[in-house]
Amino acid sequence: MRCPFCSADETRVVDSRLSEDGGTVRRRRECEVCKERFTTFERAELRLPQVIKSDGRRENFNEDKLRTGLSRALEKRPVDAAAVEAMIGRIRHKLIASGEREIASRQIGEWLMDELKEIDPVAYVRFASVYRSFQDLNAFSEAVQRLQSEPSADLRRKQLRLIPDSEAQENGGEPARKPGKT
Repeated sequence: MRCPFCSADETRVVDSRLSEDGGTVRRRRECEVCKERFTTFERAELRLPQVIKSDGRRENFNEDKLRTGLSRALEKRPVDAAAVEAMIGRIRHKLIASGEREIASRQIGEWLMDELKEIDPVAYVRFASVYRSFQDLNAFSEAVQRLQSEPSADLRRKQLRLIPDSEAQENGGEPARKPGKT
């Protein structure tokens, strides 16, 4: 690593720590020439899919665009920065886990709306109104009514899981026991 102060190539790692999310390594380095210290962050470089825009253009996934859209939807809403970063992390994980070389921007938008629906319903409606290009008050009203008819995010989190894999995870890897069986 080149020193940002004197451009010398001789630096050494003084301290390394894993970030809270486990996805980044923070390293304190010291220049062997000028003795200045600086911090670097190391993260695995994973190949994210190309994003296919609605007009057919293809571009690299841009996390800053995602963050900008989220910040507009969450403007003046009581959502902390850690929750925003967690949402971005989950969407990034979905992109990587998809294994696709290309993904439609519409899919990323849907994932983002799912995240917003869980975190803040007002931000969800804000984002959906722009994303889905509501043309009139009826479209806006329908989105709000659909949201009101669904169970709240807290209620969904409290509901019992019906999928067997989820049950196995909740029981420490053991499948759920049937009543009367031991």
